[in-house]
Amino acid sequence: MAVVDLLVVIIEIILSRINHDFFPPSFLDITPVCSIRYALRRLLIDCSVWFTIAFTFDRYVTICCAKLKTKYCTQRIATVVLATTSSLLFVKNIPIYFRFEPYEIISNVPWYCMNSDAYYYDPVWRGFNNFEKILTPIFPFGLILFLNTLTVKHILVASRVRKALKVQSKGEDSSDPEMESRRQSIILLFVISGNFIFLWIWYILYYFDVDDPLDRDGEYIFKQVAYMLRNLNCCTNTIVYVASLSKFRAKLRNPLEAIFA
Repeated sequence: MAVVDLLVVIIEIILSRINHDFFPPSFLDITPVCSIRYALRRLLIDCSVWFTIAFTFDRYVTICCAKLKTKYCTQRIATVVLATTSSLLFVKNIPIYFRFEPYEIISNVPWYCMNSDAYYYDPVWRGFNNFEKILTPIFPFGLILFLNTLTVKHILVASRVRKALKVQSKGEDSSDPEMESRRQSIILLFVISGNFIFLWIWYILYYFDVDDPLDRDGEYIFKQVAYMLRNLNCCTNTIVYVASLSKFRAKLRNPLEAIFA
């Protein structure tokens, strides 16, 4: 997740957005390179979203499926899941390279990327475009909500049972670190879901042309905000998840305490 999110920052933000806005044309703007760069952007964003889903499913299995946990939550399975997901998404994004044609040709060198006419009118391309919308992020949208709902439901049920047993054995006022840990897990899951939904919803709305009633300036601002928030989600995924792990927080806290002690 960290590697993919870092690559999103490099390819999408630095080599695409910043390069386009602040630097003169370079070899990165030659049509074949531009096409590869755009396909890589889509691949990395897809991987960022689906690695988040894979990690969410891993957390669900860890918390809710005790029997499956010993078989699924292993390094080998994690490697297989990541390799398979990356390979499938790589194959899915190959057609994107052939989506573009040169905007202009200077001295027999094709420059910049422009969507071909077939991309707008060919039924195959239109079907592929709809498939992209469903694959990322509409389906992950529903999937992350579904998995987190199941996880929260399991935590609440287990917490009620544990609280009832605790009251019978030690009385109502006794503290329970496990209950506090589960309460924090619920809060974290809501933060993760809310972060994912809020930062992606604007991109989905842009996908479905919700900005059509706006004037030209309004459409441009809406588009740029949607892309900015989508990229921000890819940058924050790893921070949100890793910060939720108690061992990581302890490793981070130890050097800070040593510095400021």
